[in-house]
Amino acid sequence: MATITSLFYLLSAVLFILGLKNLGSPKTARRGNALAMLAMLLAVIITLLDQRILDFTHIILGLVVGSAIGVYAAKKVQMTAMPQMVAIFNGFGGGASTLVATSEYFQLSGATEVNILATIALSILIGTVTFTGSFIAFAKLQGIMKGAPITFPGQRAFNGLIIVACIVLGVMFTRDPGNMTPLMVILGLAALLGVTSVIPIGGADMPVVISLLNSYSGLAAAATGFVISNNVLIIGGALVGASGLILTKIMCVAMNRSLGNVLFAAVGSDGGAASGGSGEQKQVTRYTADDAVMMLDNAQSVIIVPGYGLAVAQAQHVLQEMAQLLEANGLNVKYAIHPVAGRMPGHMNVLLAEANVSYEQLYEMDAINDDFQNTDIALIIGANDVVNPVARNKKDSALYGMPILNVDQARTVMIVKRSLSVGFAGEDNPLFYDDKTRMLFGDAKKMVTEIVQILKS
Repeated sequence: MATITSLFYLLSAVLFILGLKNLGSPKTARRGNALAMLAMLLAVIITLLDQRILDFTHIILGLVVGSAIGVYAAKKVQMTAMPQMVAIFNGFGGGASTLVATSEYFQLSGATEVNILATIALSILIGTVTFTGSFIAFAKLQGIMKGAPITFPGQRAFNGLIIVACIVLGVMFTRDPGNMTPLMVILGLAALLGVTSVIPIGGADMPVVISLLNSYSGLAAAATGFVISNNVLIIGGALVGASGLILTKIMCVAMNRSLGNVLFAAVGSDGGAASGGSGEQKQVTRYTADDAVMMLDNAQSVIIVPGYGLAVAQAQHVLQEMAQLLEANGLNVKYAIHPVAGRMPGHMNVLLAEANVSYEQLYEMDAINDDFQNTDIALIIGANDVVNPVARNKKDSALYGMPILNVDQARTVMIVKRSLSVGFAGEDNPLFYDDKTRMLFGDAKKMVTEIVQILKS
């Protein structure tokens, strides 16, 4: 049985790797999900058989309840709330690791190897930090808490002291595993650390936070795998942990910032406050939907830049309808996707795929930035920070050094936005007041719908 179990675990691991590889492209993402689900199904079934679990009552009950919750969430949760749901999933993953490691501790009997005891403590630490940190991220994204950084004096030192205390308590636990007090204190401190390590992170950095918490959940699962001596859990957790760290690195590079700066610099605002000071006094060129259609009729090419405002307005379907009408009129239509557009990695890609936008029309920043200078119109729908020119030249800006989409190089820039409010980084955008910029103030869905109606008529 041990040989059969190992072979099925190996097959499951291969399927996990293939699933992860396929998730790297929108074209193969569905296949990647299917492969990963098959891998998990095989891992669960062979584990149940290997452990000789004959009474499946609780297993089936959990399967039914979990499936019902999953189906309900898949149907009811809007695409705009997908980052929040991912944050919750990360939290549940960390919480599950904590529960398994804690359960394993209560089943210990006799002498236990130090490495197992240390791994139990590590699994509880990482899993609990992931659990509470993910729910803080959820609260910020959902608007339950303010999205701007929440800081207090000595916050970094406080978090550092918690980590040191957890290490000391972990050593105490391995020396005297019969005393569960250090382990429970680690649990409480880890829960606090999850809160205090996420509250100082602003809304602009939420894509990085989600990726990092995803990595934490994988690392917690891998640690738990060592605790219960389950190879497929170790492999699966390691894959999630490594891919999350790689994605975190990609997000940091996209913003030209270090991970330490993201975690400790307390950058950003709620992303909705009105632009202050001289910004409100500057002159902007206002356009109506009729004006926009007139300009689009005389253009040959347009690059659409979607942002979180598009997601909030749920305008992806009507935007795709507008794009199809423009193509029918002979325009060359492309979409420019910034790596940190939206509130989670790949948010814009998934949102547009839901509206059946062709994958061939979606271009990553590096692949399309040189095209703006030869484009008639850059049409920005609800994006702000990712097109803000201060990233190039304002050295005291939180955005300084971040690669942005070169929309200001297009012959004309049209921006659909509710107001002149700042983005999540809290920076006013001089692009709004540029002579070549045309501002279309209003809800993204309503404005694009008006454009569609005029194009049809």
